[in-house]
Amino acid sequence: MKQEFFPRLTPPELLYAARYAASFREGRRPLDPTASLDELRRKFNRPLPVEGRDGMDIIRDLIEAAEPGLVGNTDPGFLAWVMGGSHPTGVAADWLTSIWGQNAAIYQCSPAAAVAEEAAGAWLLDLLGLPEESSVGFTTGATMAGFVGLAAARGEVLRRAGHDIEKSGLAGAPPITVYIGADAHVTNHSALRYLGFGNDQIRRIAVTDQGVMDTDTLAEAMAEPATARIVICQAGHINSGAFDDFNRIADLCEAHGAWMHVDGAFGLWAQASPRLRHLSCGVSRAQSWSVDGHKWLQVPYDSGFAIVRDADAHRRAMDVTAGYLNHSPEDGRNPTEYNPELSRRARGFAAWSMIQALGRRGVARMVEGHCAAARALAEAIRDVPGVTVRNRVDLNQVVLSFGMEEGVEAAAAYAQAVAKRLNATGRYFLRTAVWRGETVLRISVIEDGTNRLFTEKLAADITEHWNAVRRTAR
Repeated sequence: MKQEFFPRLTPPELLYAARYAASFREGRRPLDPTASLDELRRKFNRPLPVEGRDGMDIIRDLIEAAEPGLVGNTDPGFLAWVMGGSHPTGVAADWLTSIWGQNAAIYQCSPAAAVAEEAAGAWLLDLLGLPEESSVGFTTGATMAGFVGLAAARGEVLRRAGHDIEKSGLAGAPPITVYIGADAHVTNHSALRYLGFGNDQIRRIAVTDQGVMDTDTLAEAMAEPATARIVICQAGHINSGAFDDFNRIADLCEAHGAWMHVDGAFGLWAQASPRLRHLSCGVSRAQSWSVDGHKWLQVPYDSGFAIVRDADAHRRAMDVTAGYLNHSPEDGRNPTEYNPELSRRARGFAAWSMIQALGRRGVARMVEGHCAAARALAEAIRDVPGVTVRNRVDLNQVVLSFGMEEGVEAAAAYAQAVAKRLNATGRYFLRTAVWRGETVLRISVIEDGTNRLFTEKLAADITEHWNAVRRTAR
């Protein structure tokens, strides 16, 4: 007998939110928030209700309160930071993730979530040209992915030195020396702090003008005696987009028995492009990698991947076991073996969907297109008097300074004035940054629709507003 299905009535707030979400990206919206801090606080900081409120009223109030404080980071003109634009397919999969309400802790909590991660992880290794035996943990982002990779590194280098951290903890553990570029991303230092490393264990290695490690200095540092070693490299410097010399570093790590970890938050995606793979040559020789999904893969926030060559070391560092966390021989992969969270979102559904939405060639075209747009911007502005392109523009980052011949303070004021004028057009969202002691305009090309035509227009606008700023200053 055919089973009849009688669906429950869909809550009206879900339908309302879905209709609103479907129309959210139609037309143009302000890239900068339009509400002040005080205005936002007045909207959100209402009295705690004594009784629950109607869902429709709550969702309407949420939209009214939040919209004026939103940033346009799904717009082609969003260039301030390396943030992906949340592709519609990934957003749709993320909606389903919320509707399904799965806890991706262990296989038995949600077999579908576990297998989605398994499949997406295998595709990810293929896309990035990393060892197929590697394990993949699905995290909130590259910050937590770095934590996971470095936790595996800490446990394994101590194990090689004769110390069982799972049994004895850090008490009495031999010292670990961590080598990291002096210009490395701050999240690496956060992860090290979470793992119990202090400044005395960290050797900051001098960097080149592009912010990558000077490998001669690294070789000299590693020639000094050490019991256990971890080296942290970067694929895609946060300002310049430059890459460390992975082959030279891998040679040094192999010679000294060091664990090599790569912070590849966005730059590791160069591996997906046949045209750009030369930038990351040798990166697959590392032992662990951290990379974001909510950057170049355009997965909605939050999404990151912790990749570890030695799956056993990965599991030793992360596995959570308890009598009530059931696992039978017939079960598949337990996600909680590869990330630090027990209760967590089923992040694999959106990643699985986005890898299919783009495909191997789509990922390569997107990365190559953004990098070509960044190079076009740099070339169009390189000869403008008073403007200096401060990096090689190998990837998607462009760093500009203005009027440096007039001194650091004047250049800082110029950069801020140019950014302010560009933002006032409503076409761009830009921010200045301090790099190597100088205030620069840092441009990150990573949104859908940010192509060569767009950056050529941006170059013309930068030139126009820079000339206006300089005329005013005189």
